[in-house]
Amino acid sequence: MLARIQSYLLHGIDALPCEVELDVDETGMNKSNVVGLPDAAVKESLERVQAALTNTGYAWPGGRVLVNLAPADVKKEGPAYDLPIALGALVAGGVLPMGAVRTPVRSPVAARQAGRGALHEPLGEPLDLSRYLIAGELALDGRLRPVKGVIAMAALAASRGLVGVIVPTANAAEAAVVPGIDAVGCATVAEAVGVIKGELAYVPHAPLDIGGMLHGAVAEIDFADVRGQEGVKRAITVAAAGSHNLLMLGPAGTGKSMMAKALPGILPPLTPEEAIEVTRIYSAAGMLPAGVGLVCTRPVRTPHHTASAAAIIGGGVVPRPGEVSLAHRGVLFLDELPEFPRFVLETMRQPLEDHFVTIARSHSAPRFPANFMLVAAMNPTPKGDMPRGEIGRRAMDQYLSKLSGPLIDRIDIHVEAPAVPFKQLGGGAPAGTSSAAMRERVLGARGRQIDRQGPAMPNARLPGRKLDELAPMTEAARTLVGQALTELGLSARAYDKIRRVARTIADLEGAQVLDVPHVAEAIGYRLLDRKI
Repeated sequence: MLARIQSYLLHGIDALPCEVELDVDETGMNKSNVVGLPDAAVKESLERVQAALTNTGYAWPGGRVLVNLAPADVKKEGPAYDLPIALGALVAGGVLPMGAVRTPVRSPVAARQAGRGALHEPLGEPLDLSRYLIAGELALDGRLRPVKGVIAMAALAASRGLVGVIVPTANAAEAAVVPGIDAVGCATVAEAVGVIKGELAYVPHAPLDIGGMLHGAVAEIDFADVRGQEGVKRAITVAAAGSHNLLMLGPAGTGKSMMAKALPGILPPLTPEEAIEVTRIYSAAGMLPAGVGLVCTRPVRTPHHTASAAAIIGGGVVPRPGEVSLAHRGVLFLDELPEFPRFVLETMRQPLEDHFVTIARSHSAPRFPANFMLVAAMNPTPKGDMPRGEIGRRAMDQYLSKLSGPLIDRIDIHVEAPAVPFKQLGGGAPAGTSSAAMRERVLGARGRQIDRQGPAMPNARLPGRKLDELAPMTEAARTLVGQALTELGLSARAYDKIRRVARTIADLEGAQVLDVPHVAEAIGYRLLDRKI
């Protein structure tokens, strides 16, 4: 007897269809096997499924059982195939109906309009399993545990015109993010069987209010809590307004890490499309908390300087997203930048320019998005203090030499974070600029950029030919830029960086043409080029 259950497999952050086939030969010897390039977790699934079915009161088919995961030339990993295999075994054993039966009488949209708890059909009518994608990990007692990549699975079901997905209860909210499909969550394999047979009510998860969730998201740290550092706050405002990369240099204990973590609070809120995109990455990486359907705030990733290149960029036998992808649409904060191995930092040069990462393997080459703001912090010397005298200056130069010129060129803004005077640390000191004030200015500048060049191209991404058109300069400003390039020895890439940052500074002030003050401030943010 042959049974077929529809499931999925992950390719990067995208889902591809996977058909789980079970062939049962009752005349053969009692043996079970999985084929179709399964990894160890998939091979072990047969033991889990047999124990779960037995402990739930169902019987595993007798004879030879062959499980095939199609397409057979693509690697399969993880425990997501436990539930499809279990349901396929029950179809082969006659517990569940085989073949197509009547599909629900209401569309997924009509069911949602009827309200949460509305049934597609009266009890007693089984579901057509060919119209659902199914996934879930089984515990030995039949409970269903969450799996990764369910939001991509739901998007696949919607694109194929299926009715919905059947997943563990902890994944139902994640699947409900995708409109147009039913996200049916089940706590146990017995509950899944009851829903499929029509013995239990068919209750899809209520659709999520994505707009309301994003509107209610709040930042954890306010810039008003940062004492002093108004010059650095100004640089961060410019960086956030134009989506520029930022490097902060200063002695230890000046609030660099705190300001980097407060940065998402002044960035524009995630759009629904961006939130779904970020959620897909975290879901594919298995980092979405159970029961959480959507990532509502811009991510901040802070990898340690001992992280490997694969951890930062992504990799593995079956490629997984790295920190640059987990920071997509958010902030990647690298503290103690010179302590990172140089070859690890050099691997970041390509995603900083292209905003995606391709992990090439012999069997596949998945592509992960990596559109992030790089915020780095570093001390001027290995001791963490400011250099004093000629010996201190040599120690600073040696420490900064760990960073390559091409990497520094890709960081738009360099700003020094000096030590905070005691009078600014006391309880009577006035509060500094707040996140609300900074966010208002950032949103105003972003709005001007959207009106001028569209939402997909912030100032940091403007190509050279567009800068000539969208960042016109006065003659005095052009002369100043020419002098700076000659005297500071800046590269052609730094020239474009200056123009992009100056364009953002002008947007903060509502100016159309770049003038001397805009260009002078932008040049001031490149002064570290002389020290490195």
